[in-house]
Amino acid sequence: MLTARNIYKQYDRLTVLKGVDIAINKGEIVSIVGSSGAGKSTLLHILGSLDKADKGEIIINGQHLETLNGRKLAAFRNKHIGFVFQFHHLLPEFTALENVCIPGWIAGEKKKDVVIKATELLKTLGLGDRLENKPQQLSGGEQQRVAVARALINSPSIVMADEPTGNLDSANARELHQLFIDLRKKFNQTFLIVTHNEELAKMSDRVLQMKDGKMI
Repeated sequence: MLTARNIYKQYDRLTVLKGVDIAINKGEIVSIVGSSGAGKSTLLHILGSLDKADKGEIIINGQHLETLNGRKLAAFRNKHIGFVFQFHHLLPEFTALENVCIPGWIAGEKKKDVVIKATELLKTLGLGDRLENKPQQLSGGEQQRVAVARALINSPSIVMADEPTGNLDSANARELHQLFIDLRKKFNQTFLIVTHNEELAKMSDRVLQMKDGKMI
């Protein structure tokens, strides 16, 4: 489903990624672990097309990302890749429902259809009574579940999560761990997770270790 080969990335004189290879199958939950500075988040951003590799190839569902630029790349990212970050990046002026709908509206889907799907997602994630609440009216765990619903709204091929429990207490972190498992069961959803959380990593199908810009 996702294959990346020989990924290199350098910033100034610092080589962050040194020929990384990775392959992920449909429906897998894969975690990448390693110390700070190992290159985990840089790799995730490159795999998610938020940054460009200096060298190497990335293929998602048969599409070579290096052949896409500008609007075509943005459209592919919006449709096929969902993102969950440590800080939720919800838009404060919009409700939970509107925040979830935005990627669907950007994709050009019918407004009413997106609202129906977003409502169902939020209900599935236990937020059916929070649809009209704005982010500041939600707990940290609730905000992160809204972010997960937003990541799922376009039925992406893969959800990429960068330290998704890093800003949550232990109880909310455990709930998010279970949520990923439930979503894989319900939607056969694929997840690639960068994390320092050992509990989250252990529940994955595979754990990949990075050190000094390489998989070990």
